Amino acid sequence: MRTGEPLPAVGEVLAALATGVWHWDTSTGLVTVDAEAARLLGLPAEGTVLTEAQTRARLHPVDWNEITGVVQLAVAEGTLAEVRIRIMDEHGRIIRVVRSRSKPSFDPVKKAYELIGTLQEVTEPAPGTSAGRTAVTGDWRRSREAFLLDAGRALAEARSTEEVLRVAAGLSMPGFSPDGLAVFGVEGDRLTIIGHHGQRPGDEMPFLHMPLETDYPAAEVVRTGRAVYLSNVEQYKQRYPLTWPLAQQFGRHSWAFLPLTVAGRTMGAWMAGFAYPVAFTPDERSVLNTVARMLAQALSRAGAAETQRELTDGLQRTMLPRLGPEIPGMTLAARYIPTGGGLQVGGDWYDMIPLPGGSPSGGGRFALVIGDVQGHDVRAAGLMGQLRIALRAYAAEGHRPDAVLSRASRFFAAIAPSDDDPSDLRFATCLYIEVDPATGVLEAARAGHLDPAIRLADGTVILRATAGGPPLGVDPDSDYPTTRLLLEPGEAMMLCTDGLLETGGHDLDTGWQRVRRILEGHDAGLEELADALVQAVHGPSSHHTTGRLTDRREDDIALLLLCRHGAGCLGPAAPARPRMRRTMLTVAQAEPERIAVARQQLRELLHDWASADQVDSAVLLVSEMLTNVLVHTDADALLVAEVAGGPAGRRMRVEVSDTGDDLPHKRRPGEMASSGRGLLLIELLADTWGVAPRGEGKSIWFELCEDGPGQDPAAGTA
Repeated sequence: MRTGEPLPAVGEVLAALATGVWHWDTSTGLVTVDAEAARLLGLPAEGTVLTEAQTRARLHPVDWNEITGVVQLAVAEGTLAEVRIRIMDEHGRIIRVVRSRSKPSFDPVKKAYELIGTLQEVTEPAPGTSAGRTAVTGDWRRSREAFLLDAGRALAEARSTEEVLRVAAGLSMPGFSPDGLAVFGVEGDRLTIIGHHGQRPGDEMPFLHMPLETDYPAAEVVRTGRAVYLSNVEQYKQRYPLTWPLAQQFGRHSWAFLPLTVAGRTMGAWMAGFAYPVAFTPDERSVLNTVARMLAQALSRAGAAETQRELTDGLQRTMLPRLGPEIPGMTLAARYIPTGGGLQVGGDWYDMIPLPGGSPSGGGRFALVIGDVQGHDVRAAGLMGQLRIALRAYAAEGHRPDAVLSRASRFFAAIAPSDDDPSDLRFATCLYIEVDPATGVLEAARAGHLDPAIRLADGTVILRATAGGPPLGVDPDSDYPTTRLLLEPGEAMMLCTDGLLETGGHDLDTGWQRVRRILEGHDAGLEELADALVQAVHGPSSHHTTGRLTDRREDDIALLLLCRHGAGCLGPAAPARPRMRRTMLTVAQAEPERIAVARQQLRELLHDWASADQVDSAVLLVSEMLTNVLVHTDADALLVAEVAGGPAGRRMRVEVSDTGDDLPHKRRPGEMASSGRGLLLIELLADTWGVAPRGEGKSIWFELCEDGPGQDPAAGTA
């Protein structure tokens, strides 16, 4: 070419260099090739437009999968995408190897790639020879690093042996992915199959329990700790003639057997079989060895995790009871959720104990126990198991709830100190409730535990305050007074440990509000309610309802639900909810502090009352009525509060009874008098009120209507 003459066209230059040009737009799914590119793809030498499916049919399937990864990496790095591709004929034979170089771009609007590049034939040894299979990825180092990063991340995330094997089977190695895998383990002096992929079920039978002295590649790898590479059938026949017939049936052409080594100990072997000859170049051997090391670590972690899960699950199953047979007139549900960290064992537990004189299935009395031993470790679980057995023994002897907890506290104080660290003292909270299914009477004793929650027949949820003492083990001489409650027909009781309330960054107050919404809004069965409560704490929605605390304290969860059959009882076949809610509370002469509990229970009963002023008035009147009983009589006071009617016009009735004979009467106290105004307040604030004598004692009551006073207050006097 003389100086000054025009340069030849680019197409002519590329054709002279046996280089084809192609254009691929993934948004349309079309690949445009010129005549030379078509020839290199094994098509007639003329320009044409192919679909992705037609193009894919001309390429080796492994190489097609690699193109996507290389293109994505090139776009991310802003570099050229270079790949070596094997071209296949109609019979699946490799006819040539070409090198493609392209500049990919990504359209974020169309979410599609566009590539313009060249194809050029690469001189390779004849396919089928031992050296005829080299790495197909042109930029080998970049493709290998990307593959190893993805493989390492996937294997690190696998949590079980099955997941590890599934990840290993799905690995697409850069240019030489195997079509069959097997993982061998060691049991004594024999090989065993941990898992395999690419073979039919049952094909592993000849390899099970194969002695390590067998002339088989995996056995040799386990014995020596060195990898074995077999590039072709002839090498396999020569080195392992005795076991070649076992491998012949799979129709493979190359094999790699690599040791699975952890902490210097060979725990097994990994076999990768290939349907075509592989030369096992140094680069390919490096990738296989790296994958084998990652696979060994993943299998070791998964095996340890499975052993730990089996141990902890067995421990928890042993320590947690079965709820036993169906209870006439009642339904019971329970859940135990271990903490998300550590050994997944802890000190939370629940129990159901048949009491002397009958079994729950026959309608006899039984006890419900729920508690929490301090800590989330093996020692906490061990102490919990001992305490649970002691509680069952004391209950079986027929002791009352207060005596059961008093004995349990002495027992726990004796076993809680650690021999290794005497300062490692533990305590345990506990709630023990005796249940009479026939009457619904509950007798509760509490040791530092949460109060039970009662879901009334109309769906309202209130906390039932119970008398109690310190946690078990704190003071061996503590007393645990008994509180009597009544579970009305249609009502349900929830007992739980603090993990149900505090998990997710909540404190006891905000956690209770979260759980209360679930309890009041649930209409399905008791088992479904238990699942809903756990899901509210551990499900995805819990991350959007965190409490005031910034940390996310995780804890074990123990949950017990008991429902007494009746109108409003949970379940799909239950009758409609009644329009009445009711609460009862006894205030003894020696327990004036329970007046505050009565005020709180009344506020919870009226939590959805329309008028806040009426709620304040009712609380004030209850305080006056209870105080009047404690000051002017020697008897205990019984509070009964009811709310009846529909949302448009509800009525509240509050009644306080005692065994005293003296009827209250209105007085006109002087300006400086400190008492005598109780009935005046009732007459002023209540819609109706009255005093009624009883066979033993008397009662004073008042009523308020939610829609406001409908009559002259003076008309309500009795």
